[in-house]
Amino acid sequence: MKLKEIQTANYITKSNLPDADYVINPYTGCAHKCNYCYAEFMKRFTGHTEEWGEFIDVKHSDKPLKKLPANSTVLVGSVTDAYQPHEKKFQLMRPILEQLATTETNVEILTKSDLVLRDIDLLSKLKHARVGISLNTLDDEFRQKTEPRASSVQRRLGALKGLKEAGISTYLFMSPIFPEITKPESIIDEVKNDVDFIGFENLNLRGGYMPRVLDFIAREYPEQADLYNRIYKQKDMTYWEDMKSKIIEYCEKHGVDYRMYFYHDMIKKNKKQDKSGDDGQLKLDI
Repeated sequence: MKLKEIQTANYITKSNLPDADYVINPYTGCAHKCNYCYAEFMKRFTGHTEEWGEFIDVKHSDKPLKKLPANSTVLVGSVTDAYQPHEKKFQLMRPILEQLATTETNVEILTKSDLVLRDIDLLSKLKHARVGISLNTLDDEFRQKTEPRASSVQRRLGALKGLKEAGISTYLFMSPIFPEITKPESIIDEVKNDVDFIGFENLNLRGGYMPRVLDFIAREYPEQADLYNRIYKQKDMTYWEDMKSKIIEYCEKHGVDYRMYFYHDMIKKNKKQDKSGDDGQLKLDI
């Protein structure tokens, strides 16, 4: 793992994500080494030549956070995990949370790590805070194959319970949903009493990581290879349309609040069009 400490002007960056006006990414890169990680595109802008998951830039800033409108939302962790293992040492999140606690900004944190429990004391001081835990399986063997350095399934489930018990607003982000491998109904049943809602995002494959994931499926789950090729090479969206309908039906049947983030690229493009009237290049959340 190549580790470098750098100075940044400010942690806050404007965002084009559908549910966030701003983002905070205290690190560049991520040690979780998820094989499906879309944030690998960051290497185009940072000059890193190392394999994704094998470098971390630790960002330091001596300046106070930019002031944000009271009704705005800032997402912590759009292209990194703020609570990845290096956060144990550098503790960048504590001064960030201390500053956010003095604002009226809506703060949302998305992580795969139970390390977020360390900061319950500060999260409790935020006026408008919500923490999401990403999880797409209850099978820790599959988790180890796809997210080899991330927290285990049980530790993430424990994080949800701990946050809930502390009175922190929580949600589960079921992402990315792997066709025929992720079992949405089982995960819903497991977490529904510990979250305020569940977000669902399908597996989006593009660029350099698409062949990596398809090769992984062909090697580890050959019985699903034809389905994945149909979805990602032939662009057949029938599977996702059917799954979206089933998830909505199941959630409504069991009284579970939900958010759908299928076709995330299309959502982002529509948001950009709404703001600017064109479909120009999206500003990247670095």
